[in-house]
Amino acid sequence: MTTLTKPPAESVLIRRPGPRELHPTRTHRRRRALELSLALAVPVALLLLWQLAATRAWIDDRVYPAPSTILADGWDRAAAGELWPDVWATLKRVLAGYAVGTAAGYALGLLMGSLSLVRAALEPLLDALYVVPKLALLPVFLNMFGLGEGPQVALVAATVFFFVWISTMSAVMSIPSGHRDAGQVFGASRWQMFRHVLLPASLPSVLVGARIAAGVAVLVIVASEQIAATNGLGHLIFDSRALFQNDVMFVGIVCVAILGVLFSELIRFAGRLLTPWAPRDRGRGQS
Repeated sequence: MTTLTKPPAESVLIRRPGPRELHPTRTHRRRRALELSLALAVPVALLLLWQLAATRAWIDDRVYPAPSTILADGWDRAAAGELWPDVWATLKRVLAGYAVGTAAGYALGLLMGSLSLVRAALEPLLDALYVVPKLALLPVFLNMFGLGEGPQVALVAATVFFFVWISTMSAVMSIPSGHRDAGQVFGASRWQMFRHVLLPASLPSVLVGARIAAGVAVLVIVASEQIAATNGLGHLIFDSRALFQNDVMFVGIVCVAILGVLFSELIRFAGRLLTPWAPRDRGRGQS
């Protein structure tokens, strides 16, 4: 005798929509507000702790002046016009070197990424130069350009060049072959291939390298101004340290930090304008 058994009922998994699905705009705003609050709360808390430590004599305020002292000294120097010549000297060198290094790095990176024979000829040499600390090249630039602005600008240009060159060459080489094949099928000329295929596909990665180079350029010029300059924020920092004016030293450090952040954010903003199709590295959609 055969017994028929009823098959077990199938279980159905039901997922109810959460706040992110029901209210995406509101959820994003709350998340963004939380991120901004954390970004502000951490440095403010550290500054308050520093202020408290200097006020209570937990640290030597002659070596580590309180943030209020640094702020007051910076304000006085800015109001008296003593700070702006150093800021302008550093900014001028960074902008000039950055422009030269970016143009040269992008042109050569595009060429080497597109032509394998050029890449085979130049890549070993450039790889060897890349690992050389850029400050080690400063004596070479001093011999080439003498004292003045030339060595400073050349050092920044050399530093920026390698970041942009590597990011550009890698971006061009990583373009899917299907993109190039599509351009050839439609009969695109060399200029059209560059304008409509290579440039749009590689530009987001190139701009990431350019933004990293912006921050590194500020770091390099500060170290260079310590060695071979009579003005600039780097000279201000190390000269005031030698004179035991630590409040002035910290004013210079704060100015360098602000300059680096503003320069990097400027490159980020330019990247958003030039590549609206590229995913953002920070903003909506990022958790």
